Amino acid sequence: MKSLAIIVVFGLIAQLQADSVYVQRFLQQYNKMHDPANGYFSKWGIPYHAVETLIVEAPDHGHETTSEAYSYWIWLEAMYGKVTKNFTGFNAAWTNMEQYIIPVHASQTGNNYNAWKPATYSDELDWPSEYPSPMQFNVPVGSDPIYQELVSAYGSDDVYSMHWLLDVDNTYGFGNLPGSCELGPQADGPSFINTFQRGPQESVWRTIPQTTCDSFKFGGPNGFLDLFVGDNSYTQQWKYSNAPDADARAVQGAFWAYTWANENGQAADVSATVEKAGKLGDYLRYALFDKYFKRIGNCVGPYNCPGGQGKESAHYLISWYFAWGAALWGGWSWRIGDGAAHFGYQNPLAAYALSHVDAMRPKAATGVSDWQTSLDRQLEFYQYLQSVEGAFAGGATNTWNGRYGTPPDNLTTHTFHGMFYDWEPVYHDPPSNRWYGMQPWSVDRLAQYYYVTGDATAKTLLDKWVSWIISEIKFENNNYLVPEWLEWTGIPPEVHVTVTKRSSDVGTASATARTLSYYAAKSGDTNAKAVAKQLLDLIWNLYQTDKGVSMDEVMDTYSRFNEEVYVPYNWVGHYPSGDVIQHGATFIGLRSFYKNDKDWPKVEAYLNGGEAPTFKYHRFWSQSDVALAQGTYGILFNE
Repeated sequence: MKSLAIIVVFGLIAQLQADSVYVQRFLQQYNKMHDPANGYFSKWGIPYHAVETLIVEAPDHGHETTSEAYSYWIWLEAMYGKVTKNFTGFNAAWTNMEQYIIPVHASQTGNNYNAWKPATYSDELDWPSEYPSPMQFNVPVGSDPIYQELVSAYGSDDVYSMHWLLDVDNTYGFGNLPGSCELGPQADGPSFINTFQRGPQESVWRTIPQTTCDSFKFGGPNGFLDLFVGDNSYTQQWKYSNAPDADARAVQGAFWAYTWANENGQAADVSATVEKAGKLGDYLRYALFDKYFKRIGNCVGPYNCPGGQGKESAHYLISWYFAWGAALWGGWSWRIGDGAAHFGYQNPLAAYALSHVDAMRPKAATGVSDWQTSLDRQLEFYQYLQSVEGAFAGGATNTWNGRYGTPPDNLTTHTFHGMFYDWEPVYHDPPSNRWYGMQPWSVDRLAQYYYVTGDATAKTLLDKWVSWIISEIKFENNNYLVPEWLEWTGIPPEVHVTVTKRSSDVGTASATARTLSYYAAKSGDTNAKAVAKQLLDLIWNLYQTDKGVSMDEVMDTYSRFNEEVYVPYNWVGHYPSGDVIQHGATFIGLRSFYKNDKDWPKVEAYLNGGEAPTFKYHRFWSQSDVALAQGTYGILFNE
């Protein structure tokens, strides 16, 4: 037995020596991320948003996790299977995702859903305001055209989709364990949680974290509902929301797992998981519909714009979110889509996989055809939004200002299937299309689609984007600078972009290098390949840490720890910790646990007038992007 182990070890060493330099880098980074001493995973095997706990961006704590992190984990394990021919980790990641971040009903109330009236209309909040926007029961809504076919295909009223946010260590103490409701701080397990709720003006610094299953145990007399719901008929309920780009990335990861396993004659090793990816994609179609299933196109005026019938409410783009919920003890349930689509969420490779790969075919009657239509529509969306320089502008909406308002006149002449151009779709603090990371995240998926299919439209789009980004990357003093902030002017078809800030961010630079690698491998563009290689080498050689690959970040945004969070007058509630929610509350006042964090003194000194603190973060998505970019280059070019 000992001799067999020695043979296996020497065989693995020989394999690693035969692999490319960049594949070896992938394995080194993968092993760092899986080293228990480095703290990427919880005791339940759940990937944390970040190794570090004190971090505020979209999640407001490092030991929360997101559907984004899960999707990167699935993709990471798919590549590990490619390199080692061992896909056990890929299957295990999907199983963990099913167990912990795909909700099951807190009580069996989903069968009260009325597909002919999926939800009751409510304006997005005009925030801050003294009271939530009232629900309007007489505004027409459309019917849900995919509910019945999903029930017929899968025999369940549950929604097979990830909720976007998980409080892995139950730091807030809600105790919303899978299938449970408000077990409290003593619950030992990951807890569903939500933060954003109040429209585009709300940033993470202005959120009131809340429970996803509200039995009125925490918060105020009506739990958290009267902060966000305006109908004054408060019913104990559960509610979940989905970040569709993450589910699409999980499908994308499953596509690569199947492709790579199939190349090795190992398709059977991943077939059961890949079939589940088709199911995830089937439910992901809720992202393709307007929020209230209203008719797509020139949808102005909540009363005037009619509800859609059949697929009239489908824009076929991957929108910002969809959501679902129900009364805790029965009586009603609801589902909504979203009328706002950001280019950064589009994933043509996932749409291709769900419409062209038999092993991943959705089972619902119109699942395959919907994703074929979505693939065509996404490519058209990129064309509509591409700037004169080559970068892609924000997005489009079917519901101006979140309430089917009247857009400015200059946006009504060149619409996208009747949807209005929006240069800052979804959120404004910070502007949603300022961050450069949206560019390589989305364009990488376009490049992967081009690599797989050779699609001529995709190549034309990529030719222009690649030319732009190569002109904007700076190599100076043995370092690199990629864009960080973008500024936009004009409207389609004359949108212009200007880079206003650059950085050496390792995550976005890695995603850029991976995009260039896929493009170069298919097109033969030697310049794109050379820039990708130069980026990858500098990222790897300059920014190694014991835990991964990271650079110093000056966190001047942490001045907002003392920022006031809007709470109406006369509203008082409590968190499980005892933190009081009331008018005048601050971000740190709602999160007193941060004062016990080992890094709090750095922030406290800044708040007391010192220098902005410097952190070296190991975000799961960013560290995965580093690994995946290095591995992609090695796989594509065998270098």
